[in-house]
Amino acid sequence: MSANSSATPITKRLDGKVALITGGASGIGESTARLFVRHGAKVLIANVQDELGHSVCKDIGSDSISYIHCDVTNESNIEKAVDMAISKYGKLDIMFNNTGISSNIGSKILESENEDFKRVLNVNVFGAFLGAKHAARVMIPTKKGSILFTASLASIMANDVSHSYVALKHAMVGMAKNLNVELG
Repeated sequence: MSANSSATPITKRLDGKVALITGGASGIGESTARLFVRHGAKVLIANVQDELGHSVCKDIGSDSISYIHCDVTNESNIEKAVDMAISKYGKLDIMFNNTGISSNIGSKILESENEDFKRVLNVNVFGAFLGAKHAARVMIPTKKGSILFTASLASIMANDVSHSYVALKHAMVGMAKNLNVELG
């Protein structure tokens, strides 16, 4: 271990693990990517923000992180991201479905627009579903792996945020629970 490392051997909890993080170019995803690399993981960031994704990889400056353009609502993009993790790092241990957007509309039901609701549904739930589906495709044969989702307090308590955001965070929690029953 180099003297410049900020993590001691005991904190290298993810040493040898491979993680795919959707929405990893900014926010929670970026912070998670940085933390995972610091703890020894190989990380593939999947995002539509190409410039930010490449910038995060360059800033971390390690061969332990890479970037792929990925629109989580496009099944072939998700499939390619999972396949890239396998081809580049040999396996996939952690699938972190972190991509999420909020509504452009306020929190009032009468202000809600159908297309906006569908857009948030497509990214937040359908994108997470596709991520889980393709992660399971490579994890089931190895009988190991973790599929994670970013939910929100909005999934367990009332708040003054858009109805689409609250409903879809509930849906993600439900999907995670159901996957736990199916996959263990």
